[in-house]
Amino acid sequence: MKRARQRTGLENEAPQTSQESKKQKTCSYGSVFGESVLHTSVDWGNLPHHVVLRIFQFLPLIDRARASSVCRRWNEIFHIPDLWRRFEFELNQPATSYLKSTHPDLIQQIIKRHADHLQYVSFKVDSSTESAEAACDILSQLVNCSIKTLGLISTAKPSFMNVSKAHFASALTVVFVNSKSLSSIKVDDTPLDDPSLKVLVANNSDTLKLLKMSSCPHVSPAGILCVADQCHGLKELALNYYILSDELLLALSSEKHVDLEHLRIDVVSENPGQVEFHTIKKQSWDALVKHSPKVNIVMYFFLYEEEFDAFFREETPVTHLYFGRAVSKAMLGRIGLNCPRLIELVVCANGLQPLDDELICIAERCKNLTAMGLGECEVTCRGFIEFVKMCGGRLTQLSIMEEVLIPDNDYSLDRLHLEVSKHLGRMWFPDMMPTW
Repeated sequence: MKRARQRTGLENEAPQTSQESKKQKTCSYGSVFGESVLHTSVDWGNLPHHVVLRIFQFLPLIDRARASSVCRRWNEIFHIPDLWRRFEFELNQPATSYLKSTHPDLIQQIIKRHADHLQYVSFKVDSSTESAEAACDILSQLVNCSIKTLGLISTAKPSFMNVSKAHFASALTVVFVNSKSLSSIKVDDTPLDDPSLKVLVANNSDTLKLLKMSSCPHVSPAGILCVADQCHGLKELALNYYILSDELLLALSSEKHVDLEHLRIDVVSENPGQVEFHTIKKQSWDALVKHSPKVNIVMYFFLYEEEFDAFFREETPVTHLYFGRAVSKAMLGRIGLNCPRLIELVVCANGLQPLDDELICIAERCKNLTAMGLGECEVTCRGFIEFVKMCGGRLTQLSIMEEVLIPDNDYSLDRLHLEVSKHLGRMWFPDMMPTW
């Protein structure tokens, strides 16, 4: 009787259509936090073209290459120009670096099939000369390119500096001559020289907007002046102090030149006493700020205390200052007196003399100051609170190491954080580790 009922029940069920059967294979119901959810399997082979392209853009090159072998359609997408406009070549020697490297076969495929698609190109190399030379060899083959941005990045020195100047210049010349639309170049720590800059200007003067070339010892003040004279659209410039000149600032201030937005200057000395630093005239700084009133002037100092004599004797329109080595009290005093546009100040070390008076002068005279960082310095708690009180809520970034603060009769460290928090309008604590 029971078997008969079971048989009857089966007979009463409607037969499944092929479409319903297919739906059962692709859909299933589950429960997530008590709610019914429909799970649908994905047919990866039929994903829309733009979706696959977007996925490929986020994949590392080696994974993208592997994915291209899944099917013919994905292989076609792998080779479309949009995927090759932005590319970073990673060149490392396995014996000296743990970083991954772009496979030589892929490099040759890129050069063969996609050199004319490359627009935003960078080379990341380790410290070995072989890697830097390999980068130059690739650059020399980009004869049909139309590169807009070029970056040469060394993860460690010396890298490009060990490449012969002739080999490096020849490789850059290929790109400079054939691109004719370069807008951004970052070539720090390289043997770039004046003749190479002249080739750059001759072919890309109308398009160049950013030039970052710190630590390029073969470039002279005349070489960078040539760039400023001809590239009137230049908005960002980074260079070493030794090639900064009054003539360069005046060229950047000419009526033909667009407003400069960012000027970074690295002031570096490896051996104390061996470099005599020149002084830039106040009139030259004034001309630049009059022409480009919103320009950010950023200076990084890596000097010894006795080498600061040439700086900030007169008013200087610097906006961001970073001191990577010890800086004297006298120097900080001059900053308070002569840097009215200062926005950010970072002092990594200063010695054992409290900086109360210097900080209070900076707070009083530098009305645009919004960020401060102090490392191996000394400031009394009372002096620091006075500094914060004068700056008030405009200090959006305040990074002070705990050992910088010297407790006094008026304030302990516990009370200090409450007072500082009150004047800033937000909770504040001293840092245990430097954050800059």
